[in-house]
Amino acid sequence: MQLLCTRLRQERLVHEWTQAELARRAGVGVSTLSNLEAGRNTSVETLVRVAMVLGRTQELTALFTPQLQSLDDIQRLERAKQRQRIREKKHG
Repeated sequence: MQLLCTRLRQERLVHEWTQAELARRAGVGVSTLSNLEAGRNTSVETLVRVAMVLGRTQELTALFTPQLQSLDDIQRLERAKQRQRIREKKHG
């Protein structure tokens, strides 16, 4: 998370925006943005808003794209699509 927050700060600086400017564009408070950049007490909604303003939504999409590196990965993904719930493992 800290790396992600650092990258968002770097992206803001590339745009030459102050925290106040980015916060205004994203519709969040300056303290909220400051907390995000510091990696503390932030929400997913804030992260998405800031990423959208910075034009970095593709990176967020990539976080949820399955990494398929083998036939087993593909089969596991297909089985997961069919299931509605994960069964609890029995201890014993």
